[in-house]
Amino acid sequence: MERLTQPEEDAMRVFWEFQGGFIKDVLEQLPEPRPPYTTLASTVRNLERKGYLSAEKLGNTFRFTPAIAAEEYRKQFLGTFVGDYFRDSYKELVSFFAKEQKISAEELKEIVRMIENGPPK
Repeated sequence: MERLTQPEEDAMRVFWEFQGGFIKDVLEQLPEPRPPYTTLASTVRNLERKGYLSAEKLGNTFRFTPAIAAEEYRKQFLGTFVGDYFRDSYKELVSFFAKEQKISAEELKEIVRMIENGPPK
């Protein structure tokens, strides 16, 4: 699975949230400053070429749907990120966020509860 560029990730977040859509719909959901329609269209075609989106022709336009789940993408690249920056240690990752005060004690307690009780169902 190929790592996405930031514009590709931005577009995929919209496709994942709405389970697909048309380029025009995605453009409306992107934050300002929005890219030009043609730029987004190129980005979407790249996502299709990379296997992240499937296209269905409807009349004279295409509707795109995610071909890869958001969770699958997160798992793949979070693991790579942790390996590259935290020596494959999730403990170091959490410790980094705690030291940088990016995670609260309450959030850490919640993570510990999740680990002890298993993932929510």
